Amino acid sequence: MEYLSYTPGPPLDGLVENLWSLSDAPPHGRERILPSGTLELVINLHEDEFRIYGDSDSWPPKRFRGAMVAGAYSGPFVIDTREHVSILGVHFVPGGATPFLDAPPGHLADAHVELETQWPRHASELRGRLCEARSPADRFRILEQALVARLRQPSRHRSVIRGALEQIGRPGVTIAEVAVHVGLSHRRLIEVFRAEVGVPPKLFGRLMRFQRAVAAVKKSVSVDWAKLAVGCGYYDQSHMIKDFAEFSLFSPVALLRHRKDPVKVNHVALPDPTGSNFSNTAPGSVGTFHERGGADEIASEHDP
Repeated sequence: MEYLSYTPGPPLDGLVENLWSLSDAPPHGRERILPSGTLELVINLHEDEFRIYGDSDSWPPKRFRGAMVAGAYSGPFVIDTREHVSILGVHFVPGGATPFLDAPPGHLADAHVELETQWPRHASELRGRLCEARSPADRFRILEQALVARLRQPSRHRSVIRGALEQIGRPGVTIAEVAVHVGLSHRRLIEVFRAEVGVPPKLFGRLMRFQRAVAAVKKSVSVDWAKLAVGCGYYDQSHMIKDFAEFSLFSPVALLRHRKDPVKVNHVALPDPTGSNFSNTAPGSVGTFHERGGADEIASEHDP
């Protein structure tokens, strides 16, 4: 599986974390995506469809056209990796998707919607142009241009959201203290944050803490669980286990076994329910695409 990413410059910096590309479906048939409190725009260049399963790999899947937006999720969901033959995406920073969409992120929480509902008459044309492009660099340029064309005036609450995000990331800070810091009432902060980011601030703080723990687990070979829990901001190990169960459906120990899966960040490989593999591709090829100052470069590396 080859993964490429590109970090855009102005005017998309600060709103878009990266554009990314996946190609060559992995040997496993399903992946569970863990919640991160962010939005993603994804386009399937191989077939004009996405199939999304519930957190327990429920059947039948929900089906969407091949260009869609994934809202900020509060729990995991499952995808079909056969679609990874060729897929392109945009990962927005928290609160960064607002200037590009017709619906605020709060209306897209825990949902997938077809891009056509947000970019009427343009989504199908964009997918067609991307399918015809000859290289990842060309696709990234086309997608970047489409985002710039859709960019509206940033939300008047953008500075409030940035200030709130900085404070929520600090261990021990309460939402009431965050509200005081950004100059809003507690209730108003929750309303604005949910609308702009997609989840309420308290839940977002929990997701950040969970993400820190997942990252620490994946970097570890031998883990002192009690120390890791406290270091990531949990009261104790049992507190951490509850969040892992809610947000990943795995225990920390079970997730540790997946630390070397050849997958995109926040993805966990699952066994194919039919017991067969969809691809004979050897896992592990990962790349990073850089483009700054007009210079193009693709640097490949192997997934650890």
